[in-house]
Amino acid sequence: MKNANRLLILIFIVVASAGVFSCKSQKKIAAEQAAAAESRKIAKAKADLEELLSDNSGLSLDEKESRLKVIKDMNIEDTEVKDLIVKVDEKLKREREALMAKERAAKLAKEREDQLRNENTEQKSLDDYFKLIANSSNLGTSNRYIGEALQLFASDEVPVLIIISKSGNIVDYDRPTTIKKYLEYLKDQKVDRNKIDNVVYDANGKITELELIKK
Repeated sequence: MKNANRLLILIFIVVASAGVFSCKSQKKIAAEQAAAAESRKIAKAKADLEELLSDNSGLSLDEKESRLKVIKDMNIEDTEVKDLIVKVDEKLKREREALMAKERAAKLAKEREDQLRNENTEQKSLDDYFKLIANSSNLGTSNRYIGEALQLFASDEVPVLIIISKSGNIVDYDRPTTIKKYLEYLKDQKVDRNKIDNVVYDANGKITELELIKK
């Protein structure tokens, strides 16, 4: 009987020891797996940060900033990763400032270009445009003047009436045309034979009808 009791106690001790050993082994394995996962996460973060610093990522600035935010949100407690985050953060801030400065400069240049164009348009009368188009030897310049002149009209199809002769109330007109066709005629013929006799404007200050008379 005593031997049987001793055997039961021995079995119990062995089983209990095995359970404790198994529990410790599982905890150790879990800890090792967690450490390995953390190590991989740190290595990936370092690689991504190094790529962002190298200018070889091929990403846009918005994409770089988004990737950096993802890494920051990981809250990795690694000195090297933290140092790299600071470097990348500073680099992207410089890139953002440079991009904003470039955009501001481009905007100012565009505004100045529009201002000069408007000033040039306002300074030229319709008669000036007729002379410039007829006397221009450059096709591109002629087309630019035509485009600017057309801005003075309500549409490209505004009628142009050319007076051939006047005698009292009797007015003899040439074949009617449109302002677009007339400006193209000036460009092709290189001759400005007519002067402005009458102009009709709409409520927006745009020309809706034009009468010319031979010089």
